[in-house]
Amino acid sequence: MIRLRFLTVLFCVFVANTISDLASVEAEVKVPGFYTDHMVLQRQMPIRLRGWADPGEAITLQLGTESASATADGDGQWKAELPAMEASSKPTTLTISGSNTITIKDVLIGEVWLCSGQSNMEWTVAQCGDAKKEIAEANYPVIRHLKIGHKPSTVPLDDLSAKWQICSPETAGSFSACSYYMGRQLLKELDVPIGLVNSSWGGTRIEPWTAPSGFAAVPKLSEIHSSVMGRTPGTEAYESTLNQHISATEDWLNSAKQSAAAGASVSSSPTFPASLVPFTRHQDPTMLYNGMIHALVGYPIRGAIWYQGESNHAEGMLYFEKKKALIGGWRDLWRQEDFPFYFVQIGPYNYGSEDPTILPRFWEAQEAVLKLPNTGMVVINDIATLNNVHPPNKQEVGLRLANLALKNDYGRSDVVAGSPRFESLKVSPGQLVLTFSNTGGGLKTSDGQTASDFEIVGPGSDGFKPAIAKIIGDTVVLTSSEVKAPTAFRFAWHKLAEPNLRGGTGMPVGAVRGGKEPSFADNLPISDEYSLVYDLDLSKLGPQIQYDVAVPDTAGEFDRVAYLLELKAAGQNLKSIFVSMDAWTNDASKLAVPTLGSGAVWQTTVNNLTVQSNVEGVQSGSNLKSGSIEFWPSNYGPMNSAKVPNASDSVYDFGDSANDPADGYGSMQIHNSAAQQTLIAVNHWKVGNKADIGIGNSSGRTKDWTFTGNADTYSKKRLRVFVRKK
Repeated sequence: MIRLRFLTVLFCVFVANTISDLASVEAEVKVPGFYTDHMVLQRQMPIRLRGWADPGEAITLQLGTESASATADGDGQWKAELPAMEASSKPTTLTISGSNTITIKDVLIGEVWLCSGQSNMEWTVAQCGDAKKEIAEANYPVIRHLKIGHKPSTVPLDDLSAKWQICSPETAGSFSACSYYMGRQLLKELDVPIGLVNSSWGGTRIEPWTAPSGFAAVPKLSEIHSSVMGRTPGTEAYESTLNQHISATEDWLNSAKQSAAAGASVSSSPTFPASLVPFTRHQDPTMLYNGMIHALVGYPIRGAIWYQGESNHAEGMLYFEKKKALIGGWRDLWRQEDFPFYFVQIGPYNYGSEDPTILPRFWEAQEAVLKLPNTGMVVINDIATLNNVHPPNKQEVGLRLANLALKNDYGRSDVVAGSPRFESLKVSPGQLVLTFSNTGGGLKTSDGQTASDFEIVGPGSDGFKPAIAKIIGDTVVLTSSEVKAPTAFRFAWHKLAEPNLRGGTGMPVGAVRGGKEPSFADNLPISDEYSLVYDLDLSKLGPQIQYDVAVPDTAGEFDRVAYLLELKAAGQNLKSIFVSMDAWTNDASKLAVPTLGSGAVWQTTVNNLTVQSNVEGVQSGSNLKSGSIEFWPSNYGPMNSAKVPNASDSVYDFGDSANDPADGYGSMQIHNSAAQQTLIAVNHWKVGNKADIGIGNSSGRTKDWTFTGNADTYSKKRLRVFVRKK
């Protein structure tokens, strides 16, 4: 009995102590996991700090001689603001007190920069050029580096754990090279502590780093914003879709019970809406903002540097819209309006067999970001490595980033920063005159030779031609014996371009283009020789064809027929083809889309085929003897019943067979059978944006675009039909 009483008392004491310990844990004052020893706080700005405690708990902060107080709100969150302080390399202690005291030692006051992006930002000092020497010399104890761990999240995280590191030969090898070399230069010039917050992840796109509010502010990204909001519990979009699904599921459940009771079969339950399924991949929109940026928001910084784009490089000007969302979202959330944002233009690189102009169009989008306030770009086409997407010379990249900050944010007007930029174009007889700004005393070349990588174009010049470039101060005069009346130019417009043009300061000039480039149609004989009979916006395809122009009655007698097809996919140049041939009919009403109502059914050879195209792989030529057409509204099969030379009996190509029903799939195809090539294809027009449209041979299981259903991949798709009157 005594033993039982003893155990009862012991148990009560244990429970009482446990309750006391739990109360102590609940009341404990906490701070974000990156508030650690060796941290750097931004000078000359109010120092905003935050944390957690019991609701209503009073918090006191002390940093040197400065103090502040706060009270935890109803959610247990507190925010405090210490007054702005001048830079100090003298270590001080930050104490945060409430029911307990947190002590953070060796705190410095200086310049703090957020460093983000993909692998070229994450790339470490140990992975870059002269690593052994650089690491051995990295004895800068007032440079501090904070590496944020990889952590995607479907919801914004208020906390993350990371430790500030003091720069030394033992630690510097793991620092972000770009940020370290920038910080080292800032330290040398400013002589203040430098804090580098490295939140980067190799191979990542821009979308996961962007805050929801950033997408919301850019109309062209409304689909991404809607997708994010639709997956976010508590939003109107999420709740509406979820409630509809719940209601449908309840209806199904009631019906299923009734069917089961009656011994009847039960239908499938409603599928959970894909639009509600949370993102799971680290590449999905907002996932890295949530997990690796959100907790940092509000921590005072001078600005941000960014090195990313390789994973988005095929998007052209859409990347500019995404960059607006990223920068605008961060600036808005940080409540530091228009803080500096400096970024690196990705270097020339051999992206395999990819169209060599895709990368220049991306460079153009990066250049467009400079339209945003307080931004700057580092051009690196002079220090890139064509077969290595990670140029090892991060020292120069960091130096150029630092110089942008020194000139724009720290008042160093004598510092060389930024590359020369194209300013204006003057079109003169036989030449183009380009003017550049920020040249640093005039343009020059790095090797003393003529400036390379300039091309010009004009009406009748059959595309861009290499130009002779003459430098006169801040201007470049371009001429070419192959272009009599130039109207446009482009510079470094190739993925492997390493131009030699520099400013007087030695800074490289980035890729650029300007002027009015003649369209493919400008070089065709249609204005002089041909009359337009049909003009069709192929986005209007469907059961009923709606022509923008349809004037077959004006054709009169004609001896040749011509087709001009223009297609543009996102991030690509306009692809065009012009095909003309001797007329095979005198009825102009049977030249356009061969619907059942048109009565056009043709499978015939055509004479004197002429082909002009800017599409790679399409064989051009004049008066070819091997033209053929396949126009019909019916279904068709691959059997070569017409015995077209070189055609297959098993592959849809330039020798197929029409069959029933008469009003079926539909084919409008022009071919060069000797080249075994489809030139123009518009098939299956009844289904509208899932029709088959193409120039040249398709690359899949058919050669004539049958079954590709690709019409919706083109932002522009236009077909015109012409006749040459006798």
